[in-house]
Parts: sequence; C-alpha cells; structure tokens
Amino acid sequence: MTTKEEIINRLNLQPHPEGGYFHQSYASAETTGDKQLFTSIYFLIESGNISHFHRLTSDELWYYHGGDAITIHMIHPDGRYEVVKLGMNLEQGEVPQFLVPARTIFASTVEDAAWSFVGCMVAPGFTFDDFELFKAEELLPLYPKHEAVIRRYAL
Repeated sequence: MTTKEEIINRLNLQPHPEGGYFHQSYASAETTGDKQLFTSIYFLIESGNISHFHRLTSDELWYYHGGDAITIHMIHPDGRYEVVKLGMNLEQGEVPQFLVPARTIFASTVEDAAWSFVGCMVAPGFTFDDFELFKAEELLPLYPKHEAVIRRYAL
C-alpha cells in the first residue's frame, strides 16, 4: 500500500498556501479568453494540515483517488452551509466526485490521523489571481451563524 509520504515525494507535491500539498498535473493548451480552458492538480491533505476556507472564481471538480474520505465544508453565496464527504463508501453517502461551484467559500478536512489524496480540476483554469484565502475575522461578520465552523476551518 502506498503511503502519504510516497505520494508526496513521487508526485512532487509541494505545500499549498491554503494547507495540504499539491502539484499541477495538467494545464490545457487551449484557452478561453485570457485563461486556460482548465487546469488539474493532485492534492493531499492530512489531519492537522487542512485546506482552510478559500474561494475561487471558477468551478472546481473534485475526484477521490485514495486514502481516507475527505470532508468538503462549503458556505454558499446565499449563506447556506453544506458538507459533502468525498470517498468510496457509497453506502454511507460518500461520493467519488463532487463539484464545488464557483464563488463558494470552502475548506476540506480529514479526521483522526488520516489523510486523503484527491484530484481537482478547475474550469476555466486556475490562477492565484482568482484565489481568496480567508481569515476568521473576515468571515464572521458575513456568516455569524456559522461561527463554530469558521473558527475551526479559517486561518
């Protein structure tokens, strides 16, 4: 069985500003306007090294690859909070892929000394200009009813 350390080393994953490790595995040659049509990354998170609340201007499609299930925490533009588990335990409601809609604030976590390895495709393609990373103080005035979640998953 492949370990998280082997995945990080063999796939050249680097620390991501939001938390976890990533490597851009693909960027389309085609463009739409001034952006690539889509980009894709490998992404690994572990307990204690989560993906903190952030937002993209594009849709992001997540694909489960291995390890433990990953939980995606979302605050939608209308203020609704939603949780989705990405994994292969379909009987328990996990899904192997999931779309996080553009402009949704989201974080991802694993629990109990676990780790998860996923792929993420962004269309139109990802650029750091389209990426916002949030501190709790920025989100609390906007979504006070989600204080516990924000304090747990924002920087």
